[in-house]
Amino acid sequence: MNKVEKFKTMEKILREVEDLKNSQTAVIKKIGLIEAENMNLNDQELQKSLNVIYDGVHKNLQTVEGLFHTFSDSVATFKLKENITAEMLMDIKA
Repeated sequence: MNKVEKFKTMEKILREVEDLKNSQTAVIKKIGLIEAENMNLNDQELQKSLNVIYDGVHKNLQTVEGLFHTFSDSVATFKLKENITAEMLMDIKA
């Protein structure tokens, strides 16, 4: 794998990690919607379970966000170190 192909793969992975981050955020929002609905029911078991799920998803989201920032820095550093230009990226698409 040459450096341009490696960079493109890194960018693809970064987009997938960002998608994972967005998915985790969507799960947290969904939990909030269920909690709001449960305010009327006041089901304690449901609330307890939602709290456990929320804690796990929130921890995962923090981990994914950290990974995103760290890997994003790695991709940027690789791009600078390998002097990858827009022209080089266009050539691989052709």
